[in-house]
Amino acid sequence: ADGDLLFNVNSDIRFNPRAAEQPEWQNEDNEEFLPTGETSIDSYPNWLKFHIGINRYELYSRHNPAIEALLQDLVSQKITSVAMKSGGTQLKLIMTFQNYGQALFKPMKQTREQETPPDFFYFSDYERHNAEIAAFHLDRQVKRICIKRKVEILILDFRRVPPVAGRLVNMTREIRDVTRDKKLWRTFFISPANNICFYGECSYYCSTEHALCGKPDQIEGSLAAFLPDLSLAKRKTWRNPWRRSYHKRKKAEWEVDPDYCEEVKQTPPYDSGTRILDIMDMTVFDFLMGNMDRHHYETFEKFGNETFIIHLDNGRGFGKYSHDELSILVPLNQCCRIRKSTYLRLQLLAKEEYKLSLLMKESLLKDKIAPILYQPHLEAMDRRLRIVLKAVSDCIEKDGYDNVVANDFNTDVNTVTTER
Repeated sequence: ADGDLLFNVNSDIRFNPRAAEQPEWQNEDNEEFLPTGETSIDSYPNWLKFHIGINRYELYSRHNPAIEALLQDLVSQKITSVAMKSGGTQLKLIMTFQNYGQALFKPMKQTREQETPPDFFYFSDYERHNAEIAAFHLDRQVKRICIKRKVEILILDFRRVPPVAGRLVNMTREIRDVTRDKKLWRTFFISPANNICFYGECSYYCSTEHALCGKPDQIEGSLAAFLPDLSLAKRKTWRNPWRRSYHKRKKAEWEVDPDYCEEVKQTPPYDSGTRILDIMDMTVFDFLMGNMDRHHYETFEKFGNETFIIHLDNGRGFGKYSHDELSILVPLNQCCRIRKSTYLRLQLLAKEEYKLSLLMKESLLKDKIAPILYQPHLEAMDRRLRIVLKAVSDCIEKDGYDNVVANDFNTDVNTVTTER
């Protein structure tokens, strides 16, 4: 239904008449637009195909060919301009491509095998480019070809993370020489080892001592495709009920009140619909990654409260493979609720033939800067998956299966309902 689509191409979007006059897509004022009329969707750039595929239930459909094409664009399109992203604690760059698509670039700050230092608070941890890439793959699917038949094996199958790909960027040609951001340009320098470095402006780790240096001017990073401009598709920002205190000494209410979930479930939008189940999905997602930094989340305003949570900003995942942060799982332990589709998938991923770590490793090999995750991180995901399943099992034993596992399947056709 039209109400379930983020955009109705023929009526909802401002038409830019310049697009009809030029064979190339025009975007001279940094405005995004969708064409109308008889233009074939095949002629749209892949970033636009991604945007018009967004609906009430997911960022992209399971078999949307534009996603693979968009991932290829992220690593191959010519970068035409670069600017620092305002806000946030660490340096992030907005990159614009020749086809007018845009992506958020997070540069490499840690090697694959480095762990978060034990004395770091979660709110001062590094943002890792490979965590952004791995989160995208964990959130979606991977295809496996069997000898006798083609079988599609899904990982979490949420499809709530915008497409992300790793790219090796030339800091001289693709950042310094194309930026009009003078504040960024002024921070470039040549290190004593004759490498090109820069540090930009931000509140954490933007100094000569924390500069990002190439070898000699190549740096790898993650590129996350932009969502539609806020002027076209407003998003609502929600405070995560299980947000941490972001304070060195204070605890959040949920850390001291074991009945906190009961209070949450009496508060809109958690008192009806699927939002509490969305929070549980996000909890599992974050626990598998070890991501403690989920202070807010976003939804598309057009769809009201009956829509999915966008899993944005996952750079603080995969920081420690030797430690499982059990506090991330508190929402599940307190609420004892989970979707049946999520529970069945987690049970499948715990089986030897569909092992989560193996599926992730296979999926991540597709990325241009693979390997993405250090092997101990993959093994940690299997260990954490067992912890999640034990938590659900304990809830079922305590409250009963039907009170814990929410049936989101259509019993007539044995498929997940659109409430998914």
